[in-house]
Amino acid sequence: MGKFKRIDTPIQGLYIIEPTVFGDSRGFFMESWNKKDFEEIGIHCNFVQDNHSKSKKGVLRGLHFQIEHVQSKLVRCIRGKILDVAVDLRRNSPTFGKYFLIELSEENKLMFFIPKYFAHGFLVVSEEAEVMYKVDEYYDPKSDSGIIWNDETLNINWQLETYGLNENKLIISEKDRKLKTFKEFVNSNIWYI
Repeated sequence: MGKFKRIDTPIQGLYIIEPTVFGDSRGFFMESWNKKDFEEIGIHCNFVQDNHSKSKKGVLRGLHFQIEHVQSKLVRCIRGKILDVAVDLRRNSPTFGKYFLIELSEENKLMFFIPKYFAHGFLVVSEEAEVMYKVDEYYDPKSDSGIIWNDETLNINWQLETYGLNENKLIISEKDRKLKTFKEFVNSNIWYI
């Protein structure tokens, strides 16, 4: 048995990854990435960049994607707890416009593999959270894009009330407040795949 278990989601290519964790009285040890072991579970990526963010409760980042230099991502929460969301933007997919939401935390140690042609975002639901994620293409500010977090068509259930939050308590960057709607994405010439 490998060090990683791949758990399929209802959206093809979008996976939850459960690492093998070795714990004892000292703490724990786990591998968070191993190219050979990931290939054994069907994930073939050449990750080129690691990103690390720290945010306080109520911070919502996303929903982001790059128009060119499209990225696959491997996301994990190393401190605190987040709700992580991926939206299928593959126009020929049977789940085009559908989303999947998962809780990632330092306790559950789950990882979320998001393939190319998805929008990605997360909401911090603990007092603070640190998120690390690998990408297989470099960040390109010229192709940075996204869809607004509260898009009516996507209708993402961010579970705000569950975590004592409401829309007025969310902390969202000015850039993210100006992102396009899903309908604007649909009407654009982006990614006819």
